[in-house]
Amino acid sequence: MSFKYSAGVLLFRRTNGLEVLVGHMGGPLWATKDAAAWSIPKGEYDPAEERPRDAARREFGEELGLPVPDGDWIPLGEVEYGSGRGKKQLTVWAVEADLDPAEVVPGTFEMEWPPRSGRIAEFPEIDRAAWFDLALAEEKLGKGQRPYLQRLKDLVG
Repeated sequence: MSFKYSAGVLLFRRTNGLEVLVGHMGGPLWATKDAAAWSIPKGEYDPAEERPRDAARREFGEELGLPVPDGDWIPLGEVEYGSGRGKKQLTVWAVEADLDPAEVVPGTFEMEWPPRSGRIAEFPEIDRAAWFDLALAEEKLGKGQRPYLQRLKDLVG
């Protein structure tokens, strides 16, 4: 079994309640999915080479094409998820800020598509970003990331 480390930044803002900014996972495997197909801007890192907070800042920039907005970094802790062949430990910080999703310029990744075709295609890391209230974000986020919504609510709600 492999174990991977990932770190991210969850932006939040206060409107009529709390809202969070998440991204819809890019690429052909997620194109027609919505429920559990959104993610906190995050990415993998090697803990022997990079600190989690540095990785979170870097990955936010890579996924959204924008720097993390100024603001206090509120630690939301770690969550482990996954099973079978691999597990992931995710570390997340929350930052209160407003960001216009129209300004997002996502990074890209390459993969063979269609499968076994020998052709390499490029896809966006995320294909769109949006603000959701916590109830809707609960439906949109992958199951392993959902605990961060309650932690955010407990700390700032």
